[in-house]
Amino acid sequence: MTQVISTISQPEAGTSMGAELIKKGELVAFPTETVYGLGANGLNADAVEKIFIAKGRPNDNPLILHVAKKSDVKRLWAHVPKIANVLMDTFWPGPLTLIFNRADCVPNAVTAGLDTVAVRMPQDKTARMLIQKSDVPIAAPSANLSGKPSPTTARHVLEDMDGRIPLILDGGACKYGVESTVLSLVGKPTILRPGAVTREMLEAVIGQVELAGSILSPLKEREVALSPGMKYKHYAPTAQVIVVCGEPRLVAKRILELYMQTTIKGEVCEIAATKQTQNFYRGKQYSVMGDRDDPMTLCSNLFALLRDMDTRCDVILAEGVDTSGSGLAFMNRLLRAAGFSVEYI
Repeated sequence: MTQVISTISQPEAGTSMGAELIKKGELVAFPTETVYGLGANGLNADAVEKIFIAKGRPNDNPLILHVAKKSDVKRLWAHVPKIANVLMDTFWPGPLTLIFNRADCVPNAVTAGLDTVAVRMPQDKTARMLIQKSDVPIAAPSANLSGKPSPTTARHVLEDMDGRIPLILDGGACKYGVESTVLSLVGKPTILRPGAVTREMLEAVIGQVELAGSILSPLKEREVALSPGMKYKHYAPTAQVIVVCGEPRLVAKRILELYMQTTIKGEVCEIAATKQTQNFYRGKQYSVMGDRDDPMTLCSNLFALLRDMDTRCDVILAEGVDTSGSGLAFMNRLLRAAGFSVEYI
């Protein structure tokens, strides 16, 4: 059985136990400000392989190394470019992952054989305490079964990982609720995966930032995944997810049509609404994801809501939103949860 220790009430005991397991090559789930991570010694290839086994994750999907201080990057990259120092000084600790050319000490198991490695310094105090006590960079994807909605509470981790890992550190609900922004610094700065650190925030510091073409569409066949969250269907509940995008009133009208069609077929349907549109769905089964005018509320609730709705229904009808600011991160996750089953009206 998997042990769960609260790091809210027992931070020293929990992180000390977790660090001992990391040093022994075992796995530990731990909280970050984004989602819960499933961690292993990032310099131990055998330990890293256990992550892929526990998650059922394809091993051609690279991982992120988590560090406790900025200077740790020096041992993980071939060198540290000036632009990285500017970004680290501005956004670390926080939900920004940086990709650059890797050092020889980083095993292929972490990078999926790529010449680059992703690194970030988490904001969460439990995460940094665990890394410091382990005295190694911790490789960690989200602590869920591969393809399922990412966990934003320890309970979510336990649902997926009970009996698969020895320890979960419970630090409460995650602040942001979606994974970190991933920015490649190889060539032109390019966002490979959007998150709480938005394109607009980055451009205010370093100038023009590109967006990878796969952010709102699937990777092309045989295209290499340069970052976690790019290659496969991700974040998906068992229920079918259908996304409808467009002007809110028209979106609500189309969702109600789909709701009726689905119900007639005998399937249980639920609507993932926004604060602004919930009144359209009176008398129907629906849940409010958050506020269209504050997309971070949508991000913070999305994964928990998908998990919750998945216990009740066969089909989830979800509203799309504008992709400016953190709306881009929300739509990136929602479209992948839907396997890009989307209508534009």
